[in-house]
Amino acid sequence: MAADQSILLCFFVSFFAFQIAAKNQKEALDALYKAKFFTNSIAADSSDFFVRNHVPDQNTDVLPTVEIYDQTGLKQQDKIERLPGQPPRVELSQYGGYVTVNKSAGRAFYYYFVESPENKASLPLLLWLNGGPGCSSLGYGAMGELGPFRAGSDGKTLFQNDFSWIHVANVLFLESPAGVGFSYSNTTSDYKNNGDKNTAKDNYAFLVNWLERFPEYKDRDFYISGESYAGHYVPQLAHVVFSHNKKAGKTIVNLKGIIIGNAVLNDETDQIGTYDFFASHALIADRTANDIKKYCDFSPNLTVQSPQCLAASKIAYSNIQVIDMYNIYYPLCLNSNLTHWPRKASVMNYDPCTDDYTYAYLNQAEVQRAMHANVTKLAHDWDLCNDVLKDWTDSASTIIPLLREFMDNGLRVWVFSGDTDGNVPITSTKDSIATMKLSVKKPWYPWFVHHEVGGYAEVYEGELTLATVRGAGHEVPSFQPRRALALITHFLEGTSLPPSSPSSHSS
Repeated sequence: MAADQSILLCFFVSFFAFQIAAKNQKEALDALYKAKFFTNSIAADSSDFFVRNHVPDQNTDVLPTVEIYDQTGLKQQDKIERLPGQPPRVELSQYGGYVTVNKSAGRAFYYYFVESPENKASLPLLLWLNGGPGCSSLGYGAMGELGPFRAGSDGKTLFQNDFSWIHVANVLFLESPAGVGFSYSNTTSDYKNNGDKNTAKDNYAFLVNWLERFPEYKDRDFYISGESYAGHYVPQLAHVVFSHNKKAGKTIVNLKGIIIGNAVLNDETDQIGTYDFFASHALIADRTANDIKKYCDFSPNLTVQSPQCLAASKIAYSNIQVIDMYNIYYPLCLNSNLTHWPRKASVMNYDPCTDDYTYAYLNQAEVQRAMHANVTKLAHDWDLCNDVLKDWTDSASTIIPLLREFMDNGLRVWVFSGDTDGNVPITSTKDSIATMKLSVKKPWYPWFVHHEVGGYAEVYEGELTLATVRGAGHEVPSFQPRRALALITHFLEGTSLPPSSPSSHSS
């Protein structure tokens, strides 16, 4: 038995070492789950990134004091005239630059902001956050999902995204915490003190200072969106916003709602639902899934995992690591080499090597100059998920109480799920929402876009909407851009997803 367990632990050492060198959201999230749930394995104990401590799950501490810094003239300095390789006939109002979140520490976050070409003066402000932890909203959200452009296969040119969310909102992308993307700190210890609470605090400091720089958006309807581990970032930032508004007795930030996709919500049900998804999609045997549910402890109070749990988990991961768990039916990137001339690209046919094109594009000196990025000349390349972060000091086991708080106070709450994602799958999301024991207002039904089923939805009392996006993986706007645009349009308008073919404005 000891020899068998040693073999299992060696498996997790090699598997976890791969995950800690994570360069995408899935790998970063897998690393967190390994550290949380395989605490007795050498793999988890050897991790220097995630610190398993017993901090409170929610940000109930005294609200942090936020410093407001002088923003005079900085908006105009941040104006991006044109991006290198931008399509010649596309004109957009774009901004990029740094907002200081802590002057004494020298901590500053990079943002990229695109105003809507349709009606920027009346459309809402939408903040997008990617997860990881440690992954870039510029690299994923802006350049690979819902922004106005995507990088071509030459790593130098851009092509237009006709289904960008800028058609229905003014969209703000934020790289956080410090160490992610172009965001940085002059205090090296900051890279060892990241976690849920510090990220929420700094994101709020960014937001209120950004609004000083762009005062025309102070009274605008504001929504927070994101995916993956942003299932923590988005509600936690919303909680801080709501709490500051309440304490001040006035609206500091005009928050109206949140929307999160394929989101980490509740550790226990998220993990159990993942193995149910693996089994129901024939990725692992039913007996393997049953063994995992029988022998593994996914509660937040676990101390050790049994050898039987480790054995079943080894079998599961040996089956799934050979496919793209972002989208279980999508091809892998088999040739990430750049091309001399860009291949013909289509937003409707997502290129699995897009991350490599984005990496090449954003590491060009002329691109960084145009975007007012990397002004401090970082000692590392820009990357989609940086390994500069050294510790993640707190990670809430659940954010469900925050969703309840928002619903009780009239904020709009939507949770959506690409139904071919194996990373945080729809089974996990349904299980996590089920823990809320909500009364159903509008039972499960198909919703339509462009004369086809866009997915399925259910609306609960308290106005929480759960929606799937058919045929989409973890990064929903990457795989199903038309359906994603329809989804965000209805969310922002406060209208239900249509049970029949919708009007042309959302198609």
